[in-house]
Amino acid sequence: MGVRRRMALLPVLAVVAAVLAGCGIRPTEVPTDFGPAPSRARCSLAGADVTTQSTGGMPVRVFLLCGSSLVTVDRTVRVPEGDSEAAQRVLVAQALLDELARTPSTAAKEAGYTTHVRPGTKVSGPRRGDPEDTLRLSSAPGDLSAYAFAQIVCTFSDSEAAEGDGSVILGGPQGDSLRRYECTEDVRARPGTGEPPSREVGTG
Repeated sequence: MGVRRRMALLPVLAVVAAVLAGCGIRPTEVPTDFGPAPSRARCSLAGADVTTQSTGGMPVRVFLLCGSSLVTVDRTVRVPEGDSEAAQRVLVAQALLDELARTPSTAAKEAGYTTHVRPGTKVSGPRRGDPEDTLRLSSAPGDLSAYAFAQIVCTFSDSEAAEGDGSVILGGPQGDSLRRYECTEDVRARPGTGEPPSREVGTG
């Protein structure tokens, strides 16, 4: 390109640069850093919580807390064979309690999951005069936090520990009155606001 042509282009380039500057467009590209992408969506686990599963066991769902609601997490538990339907129900219920009391995995914690069920919580079958599907907890329902009890009721009601209608009869370790509890949409959405709906169950 000749010297005269280059000199002629200089005013044109100056005008283009001025126009770009006036429009707020920079001639060079500057990358924008919006920060790292979130590692995991809150209250969302990809598939089952595999770090807490046992191979060859029974697939179950337990209710954990995430935010202020109850959400289900897939687990697998090993349950020995009971010598009766009532005994099997207790074995399943104890396996579920153990899973509820287990500290959530690192992935679950990062996704916001927590549990209020204390380790060492036990369950036993009916006492004399109780309905055959009764489950008695080692702590009276009134001694548990509202969150922990909602977790237990919803987990039991969604398992083989419950009756066919999804309700579950629970009581404390002593001669406490028995009640049949249900896990409703309201309980799952607001587990800490009160006791799950129930009705009293008579004993013999």
